Amino acid sequence: MTTPKKSPAKILVVEDERDIAALVAYHLTKEGYRVRTAEGGQEAIEAVALDKPDLMILDLMLPGFSGYEVLQEVRRRPEMSDVPVVVLTARRDEADRVKGLELGADDYVTKPFSPRELVLRVSAVLRRAQSPAVAGGGRSVRGGSIIVDLNAMRVTVRDQEIELTPTEFRLLATLLDRRGRVQSRQQLLEMAWDIHARIETRTVDMHVQRLRSKLGDQGILIETVRGFGYRFRGREDE
Repeated sequence: MTTPKKSPAKILVVEDERDIAALVAYHLTKEGYRVRTAEGGQEAIEAVALDKPDLMILDLMLPGFSGYEVLQEVRRRPEMSDVPVVVLTARRDEADRVKGLELGADDYVTKPFSPRELVLRVSAVLRRAQSPAVAGGGRSVRGGSIIVDLNAMRVTVRDQEIELTPTEFRLLATLLDRRGRVQSRQQLLEMAWDIHARIETRTVDMHVQRLRSKLGDQGILIETVRGFGYRFRGREDE
């Protein structure tokens, strides 16, 4: 029996500079993705609500409704909150990068950019969004009052479900599956982000900070090991 082909991922490119939008769309389409574009923030929100994409590439400097506001709105709405977002912007300052990651961006690419690198980063984000579970298959893992269902992509804290982005889910699942063992930032990039290149590890720090806040008082179970990385408190047999 022939296995049905998987539909190509849908990508929404939010960019008000038409030349850049066309360049990004061309390279993504060449890789087999289905691409739509939006020029403004309000148009982007409406496009996500009308036909939810598998990933959004988002410029920050948009007319009217800014990229930051788009990102906040997407992460606020339950029906949109799990859409992976790759920020593509001319804002290169660390403060801008930190703000974007704190608001829930899954990756941050600055202009001028390499179209090939952007495609590779999009592919990496999609892989971890579509295959979120770490080693362990369909089982659940637990630490403290946190339960992670690796099959259903569901996280509960004290029996209350919490909304995580795909990247936050993989990060928590990786740390919990390896609890008691220190994980370097590079190891987390490779396991949770599926990124093997040497890139900015501050990305990990920002996502850990956001994840801790979502876990509430259970966030303290994710310990910082100064100068090295992070560890989920406890032993693997707990």
